[in-house]
Amino acid sequence: MALFILILLPSMTGYMAWEGRAVEVTVLTIDGAPEGVVYITDPHVRASNIDHVQEVIREVNRLNPSLVLIGGDFVTGEEEDFASQEVWRSLDAPAYAVLGNHDYRVGIDGRTGFERTLAVQTSTDVTAAGYDVSALNDGSVDAAFADDLTAALEENGVHVLRNDYVRIPVGDEEIVIVGVDDGWAGMADPPDVPATDTFTVYLIHEPSCRADWDADLILAGHTHGGQFLFPVVAQLNDFGVVELAGTFETNGTPTYISRGVCSASVAGVDLRFNCRPEIVLINPTEEQLRVIGGSPTPLLETGTV
Repeated sequence: MALFILILLPSMTGYMAWEGRAVEVTVLTIDGAPEGVVYITDPHVRASNIDHVQEVIREVNRLNPSLVLIGGDFVTGEEEDFASQEVWRSLDAPAYAVLGNHDYRVGIDGRTGFERTLAVQTSTDVTAAGYDVSALNDGSVDAAFADDLTAALEENGVHVLRNDYVRIPVGDEEIVIVGVDDGWAGMADPPDVPATDTFTVYLIHEPSCRADWDADLILAGHTHGGQFLFPVVAQLNDFGVVELAGTFETNGTPTYISRGVCSASVAGVDLRFNCRPEIVLINPTEEQLRVIGGSPTPLLETGTV
């Protein structure tokens, strides 16, 4: 048995390293949403994965999106500068984003992450009427770090929404984007959004911090889809016992939790199992369908939910 494990482990590690970079395109069809919107999350840009992030951006550009939405965790939380965020200059479409917990340097290891998970359940109100996660802002939040990161992102073409919203044209339509700041950092304070018939999407990093907002779509990340989605865990996710990846209902509003484009690393290597990273494409145009239905590159796979 020991010999079998010694033989199998390198092969499994090699496979999981390959899967960590085998990005899928997931197509979402959402009634009323503008065409050609791309959503990505959890890039965790660092020296060991910046080539992968650059490949993801090239694939996003190849889709020629009308708009790019980004769900936070741009960094690991260990950075001394934000030079790597220059990678976003390569995006060819307007980009709007929210920050994640790593962008505030909170809950970035196993122990503190578990503590934040419990605190959301016991110390917060995540209803639309009484939304309050301020108890999670316990003094460990590095707001200056997040401010500096926000400035770097803005300089590189990513518009960061921190408890704010914008209404922008997308092709012949409009969209309202509501950006809710990070919940685990206790910074989430959803803005008052005027009632509208315009398609409204809420961006939030942690799915557990979402509320029953008056939205047409909620987009979240944070979970990396579980990263190692073994059969039992996958079944729990499919039955909604845990929410790691895919579509869930929030008071009748679809919430999509993305698996993200990068992962927590092991010795500097992104590893995944049965949980490939993804680019989410909402209401693809005919041109985009031809792109993903043609001859995919090794990076680009296709999937549909």
